[in-house]
Amino acid sequence: MAFEKEKENAAAAAIEFVEDGMTVGLGTGSTAKFFVEMLAEEIADGLMVKGVPTSEDTRRLAESLGVPLLPIEHVDRIHLTVDGADEVDGDAQLIKGGGAALLREKIIANASDLMVVIADPSKVVDVLGAFPLPVEVTPFGYTITAKKVFDALKAAGVIRPKIDVRTAGGSKPLVTDGGNYILDCQCGVIPDAPKAAALLSNVPGVVEHGLFIGMARTVIVGDEDGASVIEH
Repeated sequence: MAFEKEKENAAAAAIEFVEDGMTVGLGTGSTAKFFVEMLAEEIADGLMVKGVPTSEDTRRLAESLGVPLLPIEHVDRIHLTVDGADEVDGDAQLIKGGGAALLREKIIANASDLMVVIADPSKVVDVLGAFPLPVEVTPFGYTITAKKVFDALKAAGVIRPKIDVRTAGGSKPLVTDGGNYILDCQCGVIPDAPKAAALLSNVPGVVEHGLFIGMARTVIVGDEDGASVIEH
């Protein structure tokens, strides 16, 4: 598969940030999966950490690999979160949510002392927006919310946003781990990501959006031979 070695190398570099005794947020997606697998190997060799998964998929993976987990209700501090991204720009602004886990991912990232993003080169962009922006909304009134999301994106400078409800392989909307729907917003270019984030957050019915602004302080981009670590 494309970029598998690059993803693996990014995850390996992120393992270097893990220290004994940490509580670690475990991301969701194909790159984060490599990190969870490598973390499990370190735990088997004696590393003492607890994980906090960002999705049910990650929880099942971590449990299957023997990674000790903490329920989010029992967490008072998350030292480090390692997660992937669907897009990352030069200011460490992200689009996340391709795996429909953006709400839990953002809650855990926001609660962490440090968020490390791991990515392959295809995820690095000059301007966010080519990847459809996921927006998690309540099922009640979601068609009205979608119109307001359209208005918010237009007000943020997106020229022709197109909004689709994500489906679960058929005509029924996909339901997230939190019981919500996902609107996938095709933007092309998001010229002012912080403005778009603020406007979307003010729309009633929007539970969370996939713009992660000012959260990631370290970005690791894997390549065939290793990885580049960029601090922000």
